[in-house]
Amino acid sequence: MQITVINGSVEYDGVPILTDVDFELHDKEKVALVGRNGCGKTTLLKALVGEVPFVKGTGEEDFGMYVNGKPTIGYLKQVAFNNENGSMYEEVRSAYSSLLELERKMNDALSRLQQDQTEEAAAAYSRLHDAFESSGGYTYEKECYIAIKKFGFSDEEMKKPINEFSGGQRTKIALLKLLLSRPDVLFLDEPTNHLDVEAVAWLESYLKNYRGSLVVVSHDRMFLDRVVNVVYEIEYGEATRYRGNYSDFWRQKKANYEKAMKDASLRFKEIARLQKVVDRFRYKATKAAMAQSKLKQIEKLGTMGDAPNPFDDKTFHAGFQPLTESVRKTLIVDKLCFGYDKPLGNLSFTLERGQKLGVIGANGCGKSTFIRTIMNKIPALSGNFQFGLHAEIGYFDQTATQSSSEQTVFDHFHDAFPLLTDTEVRTALGAFLLSGEDVFKRVCVLSGGEKVRLALCMILKTRPNVLILDEPTNHMDIVGKETFETMLRAYTGTVIVVSHDRYLINKVCDRILGFKDGGAVYFEGGYEEYEIKCAAVEEEKPAASAPVKNKNTDYKNNPQKEADRRARRAATLEKKITENEALIAEKQSLLSSPDVFSNYKKIMDIQTEIDKLTAENETLMTEWAALSE
Repeated sequence: MQITVINGSVEYDGVPILTDVDFELHDKEKVALVGRNGCGKTTLLKALVGEVPFVKGTGEEDFGMYVNGKPTIGYLKQVAFNNENGSMYEEVRSAYSSLLELERKMNDALSRLQQDQTEEAAAAYSRLHDAFESSGGYTYEKECYIAIKKFGFSDEEMKKPINEFSGGQRTKIALLKLLLSRPDVLFLDEPTNHLDVEAVAWLESYLKNYRGSLVVVSHDRMFLDRVVNVVYEIEYGEATRYRGNYSDFWRQKKANYEKAMKDASLRFKEIARLQKVVDRFRYKATKAAMAQSKLKQIEKLGTMGDAPNPFDDKTFHAGFQPLTESVRKTLIVDKLCFGYDKPLGNLSFTLERGQKLGVIGANGCGKSTFIRTIMNKIPALSGNFQFGLHAEIGYFDQTATQSSSEQTVFDHFHDAFPLLTDTEVRTALGAFLLSGEDVFKRVCVLSGGEKVRLALCMILKTRPNVLILDEPTNHMDIVGKETFETMLRAYTGTVIVVSHDRYLINKVCDRILGFKDGGAVYFEGGYEEYEIKCAAVEEEKPAASAPVKNKNTDYKNNPQKEADRRARRAATLEKKITENEALIAEKQSLLSSPDVFSNYKKIMDIQTEIDKLTAENETLMTEWAALSE
């Protein structure tokens, strides 16, 4: 047990946010805090790291917060940069401070061994070397480099000083530094926000293998399913613990709720039956004792509590279907090339009525550029695309949250639909949780989530038969996302959706447009199938019978072939790097053997071989990184 909270409460300006919290964090547990927006997830996280205080809760037990030992705590807001003028790479590398100090001591010991070839000097070096090796000393630079690349930074950006990065980039750098510092307990608040698919995949893998404990707030359900093994749901001011990942939690919650409702129903029926007996016999002298007995039973049943609180599932609701049908072939894309500085394409595919396309890829890879191209916001560089006859498009632009309109919500909506009565306007807005006095707020003062709901309400009111959505769920909580997914799955029109939410893509879409390695690939199948396909491509070998007339020209004129070539070369490099690492590990183990331990010449020869393999790996990694950009 690392952290325990008993009967804790957290207040904000005297108002209780959390009223009766019991919390446990065991060694190596990976815990998710989930719940509706505003329920107190981040508040609980802040209280656990000591940023806001716990006070006594409303429960009967004595309040207490206990921390076992002195675990190191990692929290993003507590991460500071050592040198604003230093390079980004050196700043992230400084996360390995204890390992860097151990490396310095080991190198000093090696220098002493070269001058003083005694058993004592050899033993000192061997001890430090073993500690360095077992702590990951020969792999940390590769881990650091790959992590930076996976977060979308180029080799040139690694050399830039910290003070030249934007606020968002600095946050990503601080997150990298926090992760690689490996505290005993890691606290993360929405870590997947603003990370692309590749970065999230790396983060998932890193956290699954993390040896410390983790407490994370996140709305990313696929991330939670793949990383955590305990879930605390914050609801009605309390925290309820569930074993398992997010999907396990949801199944348990539903089962517990159904059982509690059934038990409450049986209890109420029994109370009603007993009350009838009491009413019938309480004034009869011969039955008075029996009536009193039944009253005690009623009192006992009454102390078992009321029916369970209902699910806190209030969200927007919009069951709608297209007003008209488009022709069968909704969108035809033929050798389409698009983009700005770096042209993307050649894309060719046909999207038919009712099909749902998920557009995924790294930040800045061209997803939104593709959407803006087919929406005629920017011209195509070459090729063609055409929507079918009777295609009525509803387009959600992620910049909807930047609206600065001074109109009220009511007037903004009514101007778009002037034939609607005031009641019809209120009903439409109310379905998206814009009701009461909220409809008289100016659009410019709405929250990001409110602006998204307003934009979606206006789009769906037109009942289009083609929905083109660019990051529509960024400001939704999990309940909102699940409602939106259900709506899209039931929708009989055609959908094109750009999203980093892999859970949504997997649940809704039946085909994928994946942007990767400077190109785009159209794939017929869901997201999980696409993931498997991508993993297989990394291991594929070129066909022996494939004709090669002019290799360089062929790749130059065919972006897809160039992407395939780069992927194959990257796989070859990764294999060689892994082989070298195995050789390095083998030779490192020799340094501790009795035959080598006291033989200075053997130590020097083996260390020379290790240095040579390490230098070769650095060269290979540089080429691999260039291919991964």
